Amino acid sequence: MEYFMGLRGPGRNYTEIGDLNLNYVSNLVTLLFQTNGNSYEHVWPDMELGWRIVLGSLIGFFGAAFGSVGGVGGGGIYVPMLTLIIGFDAKSSTAISKCMIMGAAASTVYYNLKLRHPTLDMPIIDYDLALLIQPMLMLGISIGVIFNVIFPDWLVTVLLIVLFVGTSTKAFLKGVETWKKETILLKEAAKQAESKGDDVEYRALPSEPGESASNNAKEQLDPEVPILENVYWKEFGLLMFVWLAFLVLQVTKNYTSTCSTWYWVLNLLQIPVSLGVSGYEAVSLYQGRRIISSKGAEGTNWKVHQLVLYCMMGVVAGIVGGLLGLGGGFIMGPLFLELGIPPQVSSATATFAMTFSSSMSVVEYYLLKRFPIPYAVYFIAVATVAAWAGQHVVRKLIQYMGRASLIIFILAFTIFVSAISLGGVGISNMVVKIQNHEYMGFDDLCKYDV
Repeated sequence: MEYFMGLRGPGRNYTEIGDLNLNYVSNLVTLLFQTNGNSYEHVWPDMELGWRIVLGSLIGFFGAAFGSVGGVGGGGIYVPMLTLIIGFDAKSSTAISKCMIMGAAASTVYYNLKLRHPTLDMPIIDYDLALLIQPMLMLGISIGVIFNVIFPDWLVTVLLIVLFVGTSTKAFLKGVETWKKETILLKEAAKQAESKGDDVEYRALPSEPGESASNNAKEQLDPEVPILENVYWKEFGLLMFVWLAFLVLQVTKNYTSTCSTWYWVLNLLQIPVSLGVSGYEAVSLYQGRRIISSKGAEGTNWKVHQLVLYCMMGVVAGIVGGLLGLGGGFIMGPLFLELGIPPQVSSATATFAMTFSSSMSVVEYYLLKRFPIPYAVYFIAVATVAAWAGQHVVRKLIQYMGRASLIIFILAFTIFVSAISLGGVGISNMVVKIQNHEYMGFDDLCKYDV
């Protein structure tokens, strides 16, 4: 008994120790969840040639190259680079990251507009799939940008680690599954070529699970066509309508007071725009008037709960993109693969949707004055060149190796690296703030001064 008394120390009992622990927990909760302040002050370093710019440009280049191939944008690499190397604060890094994602996505879309589906007579971009997801993605982006102002960094870090570890694991397992299927197909093609005395040619994976390998032995479709033949103008027009409607609402909102009645009215008007277009596409898919062509025969049978789930996933992808400064492809890429979309089509369609959503984020962050223009223009140029180079190199590798699963592994690798880099930076910042007793609560949106 005296031993335990010694552990407690003289004059202390279990009740006092319990009170101390309770007070510590209470103070920590108060520190993390206080909501009556605003901790944000932007840090914009001067733009001058030096090792920081050179190293940051190299990391940004490879991030854009890998991100564009995987269809994820590369924001998980951009944000730590901009924070740790260039020297921006976390939220300014998020905004410039969106600028880089926009540049990489635009370059990738231009490259993909000339390409056809690997096995079907259609563009490599699935416009119906984009029309179902993109309006909800745009709505999620607007919500995510608001959360970016409100949420403390520690909460963002926790959400990021949980989400990215899960999606990267899922994508990696999908890549392994696809690799095994490709191995079987390549062996069958080699046997056929040996019996016929022909060279082995690359054949993409079947576009649907039940499709036999023999169906893939059809004459290869023309891989490239003029850009105008690959644009579905009706679907593209609807997507542009959503983008322009959101742009008008965001610009108009800039002339209202934050949290005023008109501010919330203009925010809420985004909901019918998104629901109207995505709802039109969902109803058309359900009734069979439209199909997700890249899924083959499976793209004609849709249930209500499936369509609702995919639309909600579009909103979640947008919230993640706006909150973390990442491309919604971190969610859309694995989602499209689970739908049975071929990797090339999944990457191209996710990037196509991100072009609209990322450009809208850039407009919103510009209105919030979240990034310096010279830095944004420079890194957009870096990402644009890198994305084109990445697409070109990986396409050649796929044709040479006969393995489209490379895209899935690049997707998983990019997400995993993003989880480690962003998560590590977030945890480090959180520890420093706790030690310095800095403000770590939720910021007040209505007190935010742009």
